[in-house]
Amino acid sequence: MIASIKPGESLSQLAREYWEERMANEPLFATALGDRRFDDRLPDISPAGRARVKKQYESVVSRCKEIPENTLSDADRLTRTALLVDAGSLLDYYSCDLEDWTVDPLQGLQVELMNVESYQPVRTVSEGRAMVARWRSIGPFIDHHIANLRNGAQGQKVAVRAGVEKVIDELDDLLAKPDAEWALLRPLRGEHQDWTDEERREFREGLIGSLKESARPGFVRYFEFLKSEILPKARSPDRPGIMHVPGGREAYAKLIRVHTSLDLTPEDIHRTGLGEVDRINKETEELGEKVFGTRDREEILRRLRSDSSLYFSSRDEVAAKAEKALARANVAIAKWFGRLPKTPCEVVRMQEHEEKHSTIAYYRPPPADGSRPGRYYINTSAPETRPRYEAEALAYHEAVPGHHLQIAIAQELEGIPEFRKNSGVTAFIEGWGLYSERLADEMGLYSSDMDRIGILSFDAWRACRLVVDTGMHAMGWTREHAIDFMLENTALAKNNIVNEVDRYITWPGQALAYKTGQLEIIGLRKGAESRLGSKFDVRTFHDALLDNGAVPLQVLRQVIRSYSS
Repeated sequence: MIASIKPGESLSQLAREYWEERMANEPLFATALGDRRFDDRLPDISPAGRARVKKQYESVVSRCKEIPENTLSDADRLTRTALLVDAGSLLDYYSCDLEDWTVDPLQGLQVELMNVESYQPVRTVSEGRAMVARWRSIGPFIDHHIANLRNGAQGQKVAVRAGVEKVIDELDDLLAKPDAEWALLRPLRGEHQDWTDEERREFREGLIGSLKESARPGFVRYFEFLKSEILPKARSPDRPGIMHVPGGREAYAKLIRVHTSLDLTPEDIHRTGLGEVDRINKETEELGEKVFGTRDREEILRRLRSDSSLYFSSRDEVAAKAEKALARANVAIAKWFGRLPKTPCEVVRMQEHEEKHSTIAYYRPPPADGSRPGRYYINTSAPETRPRYEAEALAYHEAVPGHHLQIAIAQELEGIPEFRKNSGVTAFIEGWGLYSERLADEMGLYSSDMDRIGILSFDAWRACRLVVDTGMHAMGWTREHAIDFMLENTALAKNNIVNEVDRYITWPGQALAYKTGQLEIIGLRKGAESRLGSKFDVRTFHDALLDNGAVPLQVLRQVIRSYSS
């Protein structure tokens, strides 16, 4: 007699299969996590490839729903819900067909492919051969991207002009460089002393040949295609939102759910954003009186934007401030967290090919095996436009106690499926990052009241996101309206605001995650403090928050209720 498979075992097997499929479908993500099995390939973004992936995730969701929830342990019920949300979010995302019109100046292929060498080390001959194969696939990959955009344009799906112009500018800069200066050839600087002369020659000729014969011609085709076919049809800045793309309103509803894990309407989010902007503006006026001797918010913002002494004067200063803030946080965290990550975090300067049109910073997780630190990438370009008073809040968001602490801890958790260690809901991840900015003040990490202005500027920035993202994508706001609103309600420099607004245009819904998640975490903490009273311990609360990975917000509510009951 064959024993039946228990529901928990079926769930564990399904979770493993799902993660295997994701790694194969997202080979760059796999490489970044230290899974080197797919180093020789790029994602299949063709219509057939996307349809195949969608079918896989439909099967995962269907099979997961067939596992009765009432037969599972508490831990497995959490995994079941997380798997339904994770795979369901990917299904929602794929059904939006963003590949048919998105031209991305922040993480488009002209940036993403140039970054791969920074997390794909070449130590062995087989790793070298895999890199050559991946580089040779760049030309066909770009051609699939062109075909997707051409197909979208035929159906009146096109990107906004500003984004297209920025990508053309990036491609122009890239193509103007001689081959030797391309990031794709940077791995040739490795000595590989244990290789034979023939193996080194093979690697060198393979990389150089792949650039000359595949990558560079592919980028030339993309450059010419954008200029000749997409730019003339691009949407005007008066119509930046996804609502102006066929099927866009339905897609935006899905993307809200993808990034927040909640069923929220654009109107509700917009109202929440306006309320938060008003609340934070009042805080800014109070702190402004302390720092500048005035409660006039317009005057406070004017001084913050016009006083050159409040801005950096060199790239080195930008990086040094980030490093000092990270060092200070690392000393303090043990008093606020019971569980700490084993993997360290380091500050890394963005490379030239991405800094011009990128945001002010981002975080890249370590590989799952901890062989490389987590990396806090800081944009040091145009230092005279980068405020000193925002630098500490930025470091605490991106590094410690923000993204690095949360993500590195998740990767090191034991007894949970891999997808829960290395994937998760944007609202949890970004909500934790934003929560960390104010938490850092509780931890005594800010150097001065001027640096605390950065907390309010950044909090207002994320509140504005709720307003301008929904404004553009659901309410017909123009690009200029969004820029003006953020100029009036944050202390961000205009160049940063322009880049940010173009980011929201390119990634509909993603910007909603930050405030949504932060407000959820703040609410859960207040509830736990109220229920536990004098027994509340912030260290155990933070451990409860982080001990399950980046779970959906509705699951997080259950976790914290259980912890504090």
